[in-house]
Amino acid sequence: MPRRRPEGTAIDLADGKSLAFCRDLIIVVTNMDWYLLIAGAAILAQLLAVWYAVRNYHYVSRKLARRKRSFYRPRTALIIPCKGIDVRFTSNITSFLEQDYQNYDLLFVVEDESDPAYRKLTALIAELSPRSHALSIQALVAGPSRSSSQKIHNLLYALRHVSAECEVLAFADSDICVHGDWLSRLVHPLYRPNRGITTGYRWLVPITNNAATLAASALNAAVAQLLGNSPLNLAWGGSMAIRMADFRRLGIAELWSRTLSDDLSVSRAVKRAGMRVTFVPACLVASFDSFTWRRLCEFGRRQFLITRVYAPGAWWLGFLCSLGSVLGLWGGAAATIYAGVARTEHIVLFATVWIVFFAGQLFRAVLRQLAAAKVLDEHLAQLLPAAAADVLGCWLWSLVLFALMLSSAVGRTVRWRGIRYKLVSRTQIQVFNGGATDADRAS
Repeated sequence: MPRRRPEGTAIDLADGKSLAFCRDLIIVVTNMDWYLLIAGAAILAQLLAVWYAVRNYHYVSRKLARRKRSFYRPRTALIIPCKGIDVRFTSNITSFLEQDYQNYDLLFVVEDESDPAYRKLTALIAELSPRSHALSIQALVAGPSRSSSQKIHNLLYALRHVSAECEVLAFADSDICVHGDWLSRLVHPLYRPNRGITTGYRWLVPITNNAATLAASALNAAVAQLLGNSPLNLAWGGSMAIRMADFRRLGIAELWSRTLSDDLSVSRAVKRAGMRVTFVPACLVASFDSFTWRRLCEFGRRQFLITRVYAPGAWWLGFLCSLGSVLGLWGGAAATIYAGVARTEHIVLFATVWIVFFAGQLFRAVLRQLAAAKVLDEHLAQLLPAAAADVLGCWLWSLVLFALMLSSAVGRTVRWRGIRYKLVSRTQIQVFNGGATDADRAS
């Protein structure tokens, strides 16, 4: 007969192994070996961010080195909504009137004839239209909006006056100054059917070198660096173009009629249709401005809050990356100091994390400033203080960026150029009238 195993032996052995495993696990945790995994993941994430920045830098350099192409120049309607007199308004409007593009219509649109921008526009059109290549130039009055942002209301009104012969729609903000070949560069990639929309981006050029303005320029530069040959691209309404056929097929006009954001909503529609948002490095444009801290806080919160509502995936990715940068840089510095004071065996590991994050942020700041210098070389003298502030203060701007993103995590109300909006959802907003403040001038 087989020999019977004493009762409880298997259980005792299993319990003994379990107890030994738990004891070893407690020892590992007590010795902080778990930090090796966290530190390794943090370092890997930072190296990935550096790789992404290098990839985008090479994309910018490669695109800028290509010879300008002109075989695709369809009839284009360029629509520019205006409100108030922006910094360097005359220079900005003149740059649109003097585009080296022989096949475009130019439509400026304001809310009301009492807007000082309307009087200035009509004067500039009368003065400069004889030497403009534009086939037609109009200054339109849209009236107030009730269901969408005033900017979108202006755009939709202008669309009613677009010629039936136009094949491409281009949009720009009145606070940017563009190169003579900006429109041709922006439109050209649309000859490929899979390019749903093309976009540039603003680069803030300080007109005063106070701390808030330098901070705004550095933060804007960090966002601009995310654009490249990437599926993460989002269009920017201040410089974008789309084929008229795609605009109609995707129902953008209907989408815009119930929304606040022109660019993020059209980006979402284009991507859902399986097409690409294409960044055109030559369409990185100068936007001259100055900020107070109050205005920077309102501007930054508004931009990120709109992103949270209309592109939540992008907002969460940005929030987690910003949080990681703060924890890696500032948390790594605090941990290194603690390890040095406590004389722990992990001081080298703590210090390595901090060094990698600091070097990574510094390197990315240098890369984006070099890229901007290639595109905006005529503004180098004005860009130098902002570039120095970005590179030397990258350790500080990560905190400011995270604070702005954190402030956008709550609430749904924003103020934009004198009008208050509540973002109920991606397809519904409430419009409230309100007095303009200094912060409202931010676009």
